[in-house]
Amino acid sequence: MQIVVVGGDVGPVADVGRELAEHGLEWRLQHVTGPDDVPAADGDAAPDVLVCASRVGASDGLAVLAGLRKRHPDAIRILLVEAGGERDVLEALTTSHRILTEPLDALALIEAVESVMELRTLLDDPGLKQAIERVGTLPAAPRQYLALTALLRDPDSTAGRIAEVVAQDPTVAARVLRLSNSAYYSGGREITDLRSAVTRLGHNTLRQLVLASEVFSAGPEADVLRDRALRISQLAGKLLAGTSADLASTAGLLAEVGLLLPPSVGVDASQATPYSVTGAYLLGLWGLPAPIVEAVAFHDRPARIRGSFWVTGAVHVAAALVNGREVDEAYLRSVGQLDRLPRWRAMAEAAAEAAG
Repeated sequence: MQIVVVGGDVGPVADVGRELAEHGLEWRLQHVTGPDDVPAADGDAAPDVLVCASRVGASDGLAVLAGLRKRHPDAIRILLVEAGGERDVLEALTTSHRILTEPLDALALIEAVESVMELRTLLDDPGLKQAIERVGTLPAAPRQYLALTALLRDPDSTAGRIAEVVAQDPTVAARVLRLSNSAYYSGGREITDLRSAVTRLGHNTLRQLVLASEVFSAGPEADVLRDRALRISQLAGKLLAGTSADLASTAGLLAEVGLLLPPSVGVDASQATPYSVTGAYLLGLWGLPAPIVEAVAFHDRPARIRGSFWVTGAVHVAAALVNGREVDEAYLRSVGQLDRLPRWRAMAEAAAEAAG
């Protein structure tokens, strides 16, 4: 495997190369100073993995990585960010598959690359593609959510403009008003206009509600799926900190999106394709960030993902607790989180009582 690191200091890259060798991995690590030095996609040294520093000369690393994406669309893309920086993670993950903190760490690199490869292997399975083809028409991408997400990234966006986007779907608008007046948010004062509702709910809650309303909008069990999705989302977001909480919240919301599809049958017609896998495939078609797709794909078998407790683990715990299923305690023990399970159970029970 050819890994090209763009920008940053060459010293840490050399150290990572030695550590990779010590792990017995035949991964070739190359450092280049800028994007023009990255080997061509059709050459023998074409990169399988692109790692981009937070700054490449005078340029922002994400912008450099976006340009490299056009030249190397099949490469795994990893963005390095400064520890404690305020980079918009969801925005960065529209271009990169993973985000790691600087300086580059060998174990973090291994975990990131192997996780993305595992997801690609799963979603590239010919049997899965045939099963999806038999489904027929797939649900459309949530356009209102995508438009709202782009709008929320604009620092000049106003509550009025955001309310205009929400108002484009009367059903979504009604749910936003209802939630803003619920006991959890209202504080005793009734709200009757969308602009005030947008301000009260906050951007993240609004985004999740719009996404749930769009995705789980049809079918005999749409209301049940939507309510359960919101409960999983809220719990998953509480299990991680910082920007990871937003990722877990969105992934939790979409954990059961595969249930919107008819049961898919594998190539040998002997085993149904898991809804987690078909759901992940659908999210991949929609262009959602890789960690969200990965969490949906593996939330029912988190041990398949190498690394520490992150988005997939949080969604696994949240979905299991909300649905009354067994949590994979062996997995939690392996990632050093088993001692937190009693507190997480209590959180889930308290949320269920509040909702009931």
